[in-house]
Amino acid sequence: MGLFVSFEGPDGSGKTTITKYLTEYFIDKGEDILLTREPGGIGISEKIRNLILDPVHTEMDDRTEALLYAASRRQHLVEKIVPAVEAGRIVFCDRFVDSSLAYQGYARGIGIDEVWEINKFAIDSHLPDVTIFIDCDPEIGLERTGKRGAKDRLEMEGFEFHKRVYEGYQEVIRRFPDRIRVIDGTGTVEAVAAQAIAIIEEVINERSN
Repeated sequence: MGLFVSFEGPDGSGKTTITKYLTEYFIDKGEDILLTREPGGIGISEKIRNLILDPVHTEMDDRTEALLYAASRRQHLVEKIVPAVEAGRIVFCDRFVDSSLAYQGYARGIGIDEVWEINKFAIDSHLPDVTIFIDCDPEIGLERTGKRGAKDRLEMEGFEFHKRVYEGYQEVIRRFPDRIRVIDGTGTVEAVAAQAIAIIEEVINERSN
């Protein structure tokens, strides 16, 4: 069997940069890596991503948003992630279920337990083998996203929303301490990546022994 690794963090934490860095690093080491993202990763889910994140959809209901994320996740999981893991590949996924718990469950106020129930139906017990949370103060994250130019619908939310997202992640981490590993996201790309590499190599070695 392969390995399923998800990467989490608030907007601007550097997840996408780090996952790309790690993909190149482990491919160079001879590992068979599949890099993917949520929402998205495959055709149907990318269309749902565009629907969710389009800034024009300001009328979208919070529960609708949560359900769309779960639907996108289900299709992505069964079409791409599970087959890759079963084929012995290592999957790096930029966001997974913990994002829904933090963003929709906590920050939107739906409730972590409520959003977890929706996603239990969607993921059917398939959780990452390890989740790496890139810890970054929401103020720093928003400063970084502010330099990107055009923002998606969630990135356009104010500081209080993103502060709640960060608080939501802290609660999620408390609920899943055995799966979620926290690293410092404030250093250079190389410094942040080194922390993640150490964790992933540890898990790979445990699997091979």
